[in-house]
Formats: sequence, C-alpha cells, structure tokens
Amino acid sequence: MKIGVVTFPGSLDDRDAARAVRAAGADVVTLWHGDRDLHGVDAVVLPGGFSYGDYLRCGAIARFAPVMDVLVPAAQGGLPVLGICNGFQVLCESHLLPGALIRNDHRKFNCVDQVLRVENASTTWTSAYAAGQEITIPLKNGEGGFVADEATLDRLEGEGRVVVRYVGANPNGSHRKIAGITNDRGNVVGLMPHPEHAIEPGYGPSTDGLDFFASALASLEQVVSA
Repeated sequence: MKIGVVTFPGSLDDRDAARAVRAAGADVVTLWHGDRDLHGVDAVVLPGGFSYGDYLRCGAIARFAPVMDVLVPAAQGGLPVLGICNGFQVLCESHLLPGALIRNDHRKFNCVDQVLRVENASTTWTSAYAAGQEITIPLKNGEGGFVADEATLDRLEGEGRVVVRYVGANPNGSHRKIAGITNDRGNVVGLMPHPEHAIEPGYGPSTDGLDFFASALASLEQVVSA
C-alpha cells in the first residue's frame, strides 16, 4: 500500500509522518505542494507545521496549493486522508471538514503529552482502537482551539463524528473538548494532537499513535481483499 505525505513550504512534521507510515508497514510517496498528481497513492497524510508561514490564517494559503486541487475531489470520492495539526487546519480551510481552528484561549503555545479518549473507532484511521479507549500522544500548537457553531457541534456529536476528545483540562479552549473529527463517510479525519510522535518505545510518551496509521493500512488491505 502507498500512502502519500504532502510537504508544504513550512511543513516540519512531514518526515515524522513518513516514518510513522513506514512503521505501520506501508510505502511512502512524497508529495509536493505543487504537484497536480497524487501518483497513485492509496491514502494521504497532511502533516503538521506552519504551511506558508501560517500567513492570513493557519492553512488558508495551503488550501489553494495545486496538490489540493486534486486531493479535495479525491477525498470527496473516498480517498482516506489524515490531517494532523496544521493538516487539520488545512482540511477545515478546504471545507473537507467543518469548523475552524483558532488561537489557544490562553494565548500560549502548547507542548504537552495529552490524554485523549477515542470516541469513534469506526473511521479509516481509528479502526484499530476501541471506542472509549484512552491514549496518550503529544500535543503541540498555538492555534489549536476547535470552534464551530452550536448547530454544527450538535450535528458532529449526533452523527458520531467526534473522533477523539481531550481528557482532563481543556488544553486550548476547543469547543466540547473536541480534539479531532471526521467527515460523514469516515475516510477524512483531522486531529490536533500528533500521533506520529508516539509510535515506538523510548521516543514520545507511548506507542499509542501508531494505530492511526495501522488502521488505515488495515482498512486499505480489506478493500483490496474484498
């Protein structure tokens, strides 16, 4: 299986994401923001960082990158896409996911080992977890507060589209402690914490992040074998 990792100017976790993909057992295809072809990948990761320097709004310029012109319709057609941190912001700016990410309510940069509760274990990217399972992965952001209007929040909750939720104190002011969400068909997932920084013993707080990537690989293999 081939999973593409997109690099934008200002991406800084693309190599970490690629390493996590390899650790899960998939092949990595490097995608550049200027590409107009996804090169036959089976899934895509939008990594963390500061695409285009976070000018205007986080993810606002990346939304217009040439690679997004082909990624957005592919995602709408069912291609699995995971957006991590800045990648989550890009997904919201691209309207693949609802809501927005704004500056942390305490106006400080977060860098903590964050406990999350898996709310939805049926997406392409979370099927290796159990609903209600608590995991610990790093959280590092300055603009990680997820916000949406009440009707959108109620819809996300009612349709089971909250994927992960912060446990304990709210680290950034996200509405309803939402740390990650999915689209209605479960192939597009965005989350603010960084699973690629928790994939092997001795590096990061746990190995809990690896199953995000292993989930995608298992889901793709099921499709091929069906």
